[in-house]
Amino acid sequence: MKTIDRTMGPMEWALLLTLSMLWGGSFFFVGVAVEELGPLTIVALRVGLAALALNALILLLGQRMPRDRGLWAAFFGMGLLNNMIPFSLIAWGQGHIASGLASILNATTPFFTIVVAHFLTRDEPFTPGRLAGVAIGFIGVAYMLGTEVHEGAPSHSWAQLAVLAGALSYAFAGVFGRRFRALGCSPLIAACGQVTASALVLMPLALAVERFWQQPWPGLETWSAVFGLALFSTALAYLLYFRLLATAGATNLLLVTFLIPASAILLGTFVLGERLEWRHLTGMGLIGIGLAAIDGRPSMRLRKMAFACWKARRNRVSH
Repeated sequence: MKTIDRTMGPMEWALLLTLSMLWGGSFFFVGVAVEELGPLTIVALRVGLAALALNALILLLGQRMPRDRGLWAAFFGMGLLNNMIPFSLIAWGQGHIASGLASILNATTPFFTIVVAHFLTRDEPFTPGRLAGVAIGFIGVAYMLGTEVHEGAPSHSWAQLAVLAGALSYAFAGVFGRRFRALGCSPLIAACGQVTASALVLMPLALAVERFWQQPWPGLETWSAVFGLALFSTALAYLLYFRLLATAGATNLLLVTFLIPASAILLGTFVLGERLEWRHLTGMGLIGIGLAAIDGRPSMRLRKMAFACWKARRNRVSH
């Protein structure tokens, strides 16, 4: 079975880091908004405002959304796996556990993706490098978490399971989204289609279930978080997401979730003045090693250097 080369170049790594910052900020935004809004309302506003922004951008660029029923079925499928299920589960979970813990639990996504991609695709099978990289990265995430997981109250167990279920849904979304490349769908159209489909489902659902108009009107801080969540952590992030999905593959793309906890820590340090501890630095280092192991090129270069040194030594001995 032939395996397609999915190593990433400098541009893909830059986009991956940018995406990790955008999605790392989403946990902060949700953590602010959940104080005054219900989880379904937060998610509905998130995808609704993102859909408005992306549809407006498409109009400004003189483009049109496709009307093909098969493509819209794919948009609804992607919206379900990549927006409706994980956004709702994680937002609900963040109402019971800290946003940092939620982001770390979300970092299990690549492990699920390795398994899902192996069984549902032909060009992303298990490899020793991928399995080793995921293991090392997960150790790094677990090390950053430290004793915080063990100090959680039993009542938080369902919230943690909800976030893990969201991570599993993201893994399926990463594989499902590969079809948009085959359909010739641009990153902008794919991003707009999935958030529009999600908004069509979630807006009436949130209105019926949570009836946010019956609650006290949210403050400026909450609305700022909602708009940041929608425009930066959703609209802009999904443009990068589909761009990377087309070039880097599902497994490499979902590695962004390993970087999200690190991104959240950096944002907390430089924006909120929080202290970065040594265990966080160690965890981020292990995550970097895991990413390098999955990408494969650093180990390949080391092998080439070792072979070149061995060959040079052999030539000196022979002469």
